[in-house]
Amino acid sequence: MRIVLLSDTHAYIDEKILRWCAQADEIWHAGDIGSEGVLDDLGALGKTTRIVFGNIDSTEIRQRTHEDLFFEVNGLRIFMTHIGGRPNAYPSRISKRILEEKTGLFVCGHSHICLAGRNDKIGNLHLNPGAAGVHGFHKTRTLMTFDILSGKVTNLQVVELGPRATSLP
Repeated sequence: MRIVLLSDTHAYIDEKILRWCAQADEIWHAGDIGSEGVLDDLGALGKTTRIVFGNIDSTEIRQRTHEDLFFEVNGLRIFMTHIGGRPNAYPSRISKRILEEKTGLFVCGHSHICLAGRNDKIGNLHLNPGAAGVHGFHKTRTLMTFDILSGKVTNLQVVELGPRATSLP
């Protein structure tokens, strides 16, 4: 199962993002979508989408998405939310839910910092794809792609989509 993971589009989606998403079996968005147009563009690809809302998202977006998602893909239990912290330093709500739901993969966004790592305290894999949009402090727009096979994440790749913004003339 091939996954494209993105976050923090902040109402921005371009052909680069859509090309990567078109190659995936599933598209996951870890919040701060920013506009219903982003949801519509991703949905138009006809792929399974798993999307959580972020702190900037409107009531309309929140009605079409979830705060937290728990699901399983090819034997791997996943927890996705927007604000989740960092490995080994999760807020208590996050640690509690990871342990209760026995998730092997925790996915979040929010920080605009692309990060993949293990949580040694809990033993799960943590993924944050950074930010795919043009708003924020990040310098390079990123997303992640990976496969899930037999309960494991494989072929993890960080995709650099280009600079956050270009200088104006």
